This record gives sequence, C-alpha cells and structure tokens, in this order.
Amino acid sequence: MNRYLIVFIVSIFVCIVACKEDLIEPEPLLFERVELFNLAQVPFQNLSQYGFYKGEMAELNPHRALLPYELPTGLFSNYAIKQRLIYFPLTGKAEYIDDEQLPLNFPEGTIIVKTFYYQNDFRDEALGKNIIETRLLVRRNNDWEAYDYVWNEEQTEATKQIAGKQVTVDWIHYDGSARSTLYAIPNENECKGCHELGDEMVLIGPKARYLNSKIDFGLGLENQIEKWMEYDLIDGVPAINEIPSVAAFDDVTASIESRARAYLDINCAHCHNADGPANNTGMFLNYLQTDSIKLGVCKPPTAAGQGSGGLAHSIEPGLPEESIMIYRLNSLELDVSMPELGRSVIHEEGLALLTDWIAQLEGDCN
Repeated sequence: MNRYLIVFIVSIFVCIVACKEDLIEPEPLLFERVELFNLAQVPFQNLSQYGFYKGEMAELNPHRALLPYELPTGLFSNYAIKQRLIYFPLTGKAEYIDDEQLPLNFPEGTIIVKTFYYQNDFRDEALGKNIIETRLLVRRNNDWEAYDYVWNEEQTEATKQIAGKQVTVDWIHYDGSARSTLYAIPNENECKGCHELGDEMVLIGPKARYLNSKIDFGLGLENQIEKWMEYDLIDGVPAINEIPSVAAFDDVTASIESRARAYLDINCAHCHNADGPANNTGMFLNYLQTDSIKLGVCKPPTAAGQGSGGLAHSIEPGLPEESIMIYRLNSLELDVSMPELGRSVIHEEGLALLTDWIAQLEGDCN
C-alpha cells in the first residue's frame, strides 16, 4: 500500500478519535427513586441520619434520590442563598394543580429539603460558604410537618432544633462592601406564619407557574415540569404552553410589570390572599390578580397608624415616595417593616424594582 495512503488513513483515524473525545457530553443528573430511611422514624436528631448528602456534608452534594428544583423568583431571606431539593417516596406522584395559592399535591412521604447559606464573598464562590440551617417539610397524614436543623460551626453536622434563635452572619456583598446582620432561625411554630392557607399548612414555592421554568440538570437548560414527567414524578400535566409561568424579578429582558408582580407574588401573596393571615387587609397580591384596588392601587390602609407612615394609599400611581408599600419595604422598624418575618435587612434590588414599577404606573387617586 502506498505509504502516503497509509499516512492519510492514520490521520483520518486520529481525527475521528480526537473529535469523539471533544464531543464527550457532561455527566447528566442521575436521579433514582431510592428509599433512604424508614419514614416512621422521622424526624431524626441529626441531618446526617437522612443520608441526603454524599461525601462531606458541607459540599451539599445531594444523593441521587433527591431532585433539585429552583424558582425563577424566590422569597427574599436576608440575602441567604437556598439549595432546594425534593425527596420523593418510592411510590406515588405529584398531582398537577393550577391554582393561585396551592402548590402541586405531593404524595405521602415527600420531603422538601431547603438549605440556607451565605457565600463568604458573593463575588467568588471559591471562597467558601457558611451554612446556617436546613428546613425539612415532611408530607405525612395529608399534612406538612416542619423540622429545622441548625448547622454547627465546623459545618460537619446539623442538629434538630425546636426553639428558634438568632445568629450573626457576615459576608462580602456583590458591590464589595462588608455586610452583617442577625439571621433569625424560626422555631417550629413560626413556620405556619408563612405556610398557612386557611387551616392548612402549605408549600409556597413548588407551584406549577414557578416550576414551568428551565434549570440545568447537567445537560443544559431543561424545563422542570417536563423533567418531572420524564422521571414519571407527576400526573395530570397539560401542554406546557398552557401552564402559567412567572418572570425572574431581576430579568431585565422581561417587562417591569411581570417582574414586579412575580416579586409580590412570592414575597407577599402567601399572606396577602383571601385565605392567608393578612386577608383582613383586603390587599391580595396574587400573580394573576386583576383588581387594581386589591393590588393596593389607590387603596387606603385598613388601619391608620405607624405602619402607614401617615400616607394615604398603599400604592400611589407614579409616586413611590408617597406609597405605603415602599415606605414599609424600606423600613426595619418593628410594626412597620414588611414582610414581617424572615427579614432584618432591606432588599435593595427588590425595593428598587417596586419603586420603578410604581413610578411608571399611570392614574390619579384624587
């Protein structure tokens, strides 16, 4: 055989091998329904007893029996970052529900695992993190049970705690400034303060409109609901284009209306709805709310006093500085600050968004 032909064939072979190596895909999410423990023994005293994490716990590397989920716009909690995971039982599926306040209906034995932590420097993940707590919501006997696990300073274990407490957290913010605040770890009874709907305890985040969004499961962005369908974890799902969705509050490509409404929905509407703890206010901030008065536009306060700041309306179109909503979001004073729970710092980005939203609203309350 001609030596030039041999060299040519070898070159083609080397190229094919090299090209195949270049096309090696990243490892996808390996999810499998595996029983990690006996549900009858829950709650355990230590978080490690659940087996939720592989390797060192501080790495927060979930076992394959836990499925990650994310929300386009999440509840603000003093700038804490949240890892959200769901542990599904061996049998049963989530039931699709399209409702303003109701989440998906999860099967018995489901556990929502939500871990709160701070990066030491919000500009560089490589500088480590400070894990504060892991909250579990356990579906049992058609109800949700709440358990809180507080991490030790060594970040090697988290221990079940009934009583709440406050811890000081420090971090370097996105702008390079040093920040510090008192982070409130709730007691078990306080969980209903946010998770109460009528007489029931419900989930806030895993609603259809929040899960109808894309996250990275290891092979690029994929729709969360479609992924659940692929894993046979959900029933009753309509066509994806028929499911509502919400904007990310910091997505500048979305309309300011959709961003502001998403922020109010996740941060306020779990209380400010017809069946929530703030139903006496008549201010209902659901994402699909169409009544401008119920949204707070030109709505006088239910009770005058310190909480209103002497202002006339919850939202004064075009005038954020004269709107009670902005006054309360921009305050840390007791009986003024909103939301009432889980916040000891002002969410600067959320405040700026709602200020801009109200500034562009048209109308006159006079």
